[in-house]
Amino acid sequence: MIRFRPIGIVHSPFKTRDDIDPRRNRRPRGFADVRGEIEIDPAYAPGLKDIAGLSHLIIIFVFHKAGPGHLFARPPFERRRRGVFSTRSPRRPNPIGMTVVRLHGRRGNILKVSGIDMLEGTPVLDIKPYTSRDRKRGVQRGWMQRSVLNR
Repeated sequence: MIRFRPIGIVHSPFKTRDDIDPRRNRRPRGFADVRGEIEIDPAYAPGLKDIAGLSHLIIIFVFHKAGPGHLFARPPFERRRRGVFSTRSPRRPNPIGMTVVRLHGRRGNILKVSGIDMLEGTPVLDIKPYTSRDRKRGVQRGWMQRSVLNR
């Protein structure tokens, strides 16, 4: 059995799944300007040492309100169902998510960030630095190339 222990939680302006749904709340700039906080459990706060010099972080989290997983998903503004592994759907066999946020500062065990696309109370499993190694050239977006969400 694989077991994970959250290291913290997200504080977000999004309280329900409807708040974050792009079909209901279109954002011209996506989530880039959405601010929030990541509160790290004090037991893990020493692991935040040296984080201040980073501009962006990769956040690994749990889709804690996603419901049961599916192998197909209908992305926002799409008519066709797609294989879940070609989407960012939260309803996955393992409800694990990943996002990149901009780090604006740290106050003790609180990280001030923007780019929040997670719900209030989302459990955080891990934080990693976003580095130049993470930027990829020649990315192909497949079916998403013409998607409204990619413009």
